[in-house]
Amino acid sequence: MMRVTAVIALFPDLSESELVGWVERGWVRAEGGPPDWVFQEIDVARVRLIHDFRHSMAVSEETMPLVLSLLDQVYALRGQMRLIARAVEGQPEDVRTAILAAIRG
Repeated sequence: MMRVTAVIALFPDLSESELVGWVERGWVRAEGGPPDWVFQEIDVARVRLIHDFRHSMAVSEETMPLVLSLLDQVYALRGQMRLIARAVEGQPEDVRTAILAAIRG
């Protein structure tokens, strides 16, 4: 867990007000309330992602909600696909073979 000052220290060009704005917009989750926000490792990873989009790739503030929504959908689908793969792996060989044949068309 990291506090705001520790997260900002990871990114020399990230201001506290910018990070606070991201939390207030719901782009990043933080536990607690200002100024005592605490960020989990996954939240810091999301800060890193947003920082890259905003600072390295110049994605506009107006476009960020769409980009983040699409990424969240991709991550959710990946999770669902992992669950499906585990369910298929647990099936008998003939069922797995039939599923693979159906996927390949």
